[in-house]
Amino acid sequence: MPELPEVQALVDFLAERTDGLAVAGVELASFSVLKTFDPPSTALAGGMVDGVHRHGKFLDLDVDGIHLVFHLARAGWLRWSDELSPTVLRPGKSPIALRVRLSDGSGFDLTEAGTKKSLAAYIVRDVQQVPGIARLGPDPMADDFSLERFAGLLAGRRTQIKGLLRDQEFLAGIGNAYSDEILHVARMSPFAIAGSLKPDDVERLYAAMRDTLAGAVVAASGKPAKELKDAKREGMRVHGRTGLICPVCGDVVREVSFADSSLQYCATCQTGGKPLADRRMSRLLK
Repeated sequence: MPELPEVQALVDFLAERTDGLAVAGVELASFSVLKTFDPPSTALAGGMVDGVHRHGKFLDLDVDGIHLVFHLARAGWLRWSDELSPTVLRPGKSPIALRVRLSDGSGFDLTEAGTKKSLAAYIVRDVQQVPGIARLGPDPMADDFSLERFAGLLAGRRTQIKGLLRDQEFLAGIGNAYSDEILHVARMSPFAIAGSLKPDDVERLYAAMRDTLAGAVVAASGKPAKELKDAKREGMRVHGRTGLICPVCGDVVREVSFADSSLQYCATCQTGGKPLADRRMSRLLK
C-alpha cells in the first residue's frame, strides 16, 4: 500500500504533468470504485486542473473547485500515459477501474489487482466530505507538528505503539511498512505501550519518524509512478525482509504474523535480543 512518501511523490508527479491542462473526461470501468454520485463524473469535463494535493494517503485532483479524491488502498495504483488509447473504457475484467483524460491526450488510469477490491474514488466540492479525510489525524511531516504535540498525543494512550502509528485518526499517512521502519530506527519494540514511553523514548521516536519519512520522501521524489513500488521495497531496512540480515547489527530480521498483515523487526535492535511470539497480542517470550 502506498504511504505518505509514495503518495507525495505521486502528487508531485501529477502536479508537474497536469499543470496548465484541463480534464477532457472521466471514464468508469468499475462503478463500485466511485463512492459519490453528486457531483457526477461529467462535472469534471472541461475544468482546468488547479492543483494536486495530499491528505494523508489520499490524493486530491482539484479541478475548478471540484475535487477528484482517491485512495489507492492495498492493491490500487496510478498508471500514467503520455498518450492514452482513444478507446473508451468499458466495464469488464480489466484491472483499470477509472480513467482520467486530459486535454493534451495524456492522462492516467487507476488500477487494482487481485480479488479484494478496496480502491476508492470520490468526486466532491469539499474534501472534508470524504469520510476518511474528515477523520484524519495531524500530518507528521507538517511544519507545525512539534515534539510537544506528538508527546501530547501519546500521553495516556494504553495502545501498542505499532498500531497507533498506523492509525490514520492518530497520524495521517503512516502505514504498515513505514511504522516498521520508524520503530527500527527508534530502536523500539512494536509492542511498547504508547502512554508508558519515557520522555527520551518519545523524543527518539519523534526524530526517527520525521527523519525516516523525510528520507523516504526525498528518495521517492522525481521518480515516475511506475518505479515507486520497487523503490519503496528496495529502501526498506526491516519491513518485508523476514529472514534477511539487519543492516544495523547483523541479526536476522524476524516477523510477527496476524490475520491480514505482518510486521517485521530486529530483536537485537528493538527488543533487547528477545524474539516476539508470533501470535496476536504477543508478549516477549520468557
